[in-house]
Amino acid sequence: MFKKFTKKLLSKVFYLFVEQYSFVHLNKNSILKLMWYSLRFRLVDWGILLTKNEKKIASLRNKYKGKRCFIIGNGPSLNTLDLSKLKNEFTFGVNAIYLNYENMGFYPNFYVIEDYLVAEDRAEEINSYNKSDLKFFGTYLDYVLKKDSKSIHLNVQMKYTEPFSPFFSTNCVRKLGVGGSVTFLCLQLAYYMGFETVYMIGFDHNYHIPKEAKLDETTVILSESDDINHFSKSYFGKGYRWHDPKVDRMAMGFLEAKNKFEKDGRKIINATNGGKLEVFPRVTYNKIFQQ
Repeated sequence: MFKKFTKKLLSKVFYLFVEQYSFVHLNKNSILKLMWYSLRFRLVDWGILLTKNEKKIASLRNKYKGKRCFIIGNGPSLNTLDLSKLKNEFTFGVNAIYLNYENMGFYPNFYVIEDYLVAEDRAEEINSYNKSDLKFFGTYLDYVLKKDSKSIHLNVQMKYTEPFSPFFSTNCVRKLGVGGSVTFLCLQLAYYMGFETVYMIGFDHNYHIPKEAKLDETTVILSESDDINHFSKSYFGKGYRWHDPKVDRMAMGFLEAKNKFEKDGRKIINATNGGKLEVFPRVTYNKIFQQ
């Protein structure tokens, strides 16, 4: 009993100095570094921006007010669209979107990573990738992803405890919440940047776990065959790890984002060709460019 009480007390003291949900792998960073990150982002509540990183995020607030943007998902339906239409639009891309450059003909303006499995398995590619204007990573990924002139560290609250409840932040300098998908981070960033209309494409919202894939007790899946869930068979091909997608949890996050946008008189529209995402109103992709 005393041991349990002591452990609980020490935990509470520890989280006085370190934000509880900001770091997936506490053992990947020194305590001093964790305290430094926590101090920086907590001071934002007082209007104090200590580093260039926080000032850079703050400079994006409403920078694109009234404009539209596209968040590019990675589903197989992406292969059915003429993506060259997006070349002069503002775009968000995630994870291994750069593998689709040949079909797109451009790289997204904003590149975002949440999943540590993607960061670890594709660290070399991601660290050498410099084609987007800005790259957004959670601070918890700094053990594997190098910070460069285009990188921005975000204070992502990785609170995936049950029962799950998505938190949508309207102040990305201070922190961002999670919603079951890296897209939820993109939506918070798009909101913060002031985009009026967000179009989502390539969100099939439908995943199949191949019978030969290996699933461990932490819901981490190891692929043993080609990827059938994304635009490229090598996306999460043999040897790559990924998490059980949990589309119901994603839908909860998307609904929260929808409500936030609509409350502010803005909108999120699904322009995916087919798929099973019905949280947002739909529009046919080609019709967007006829307006």
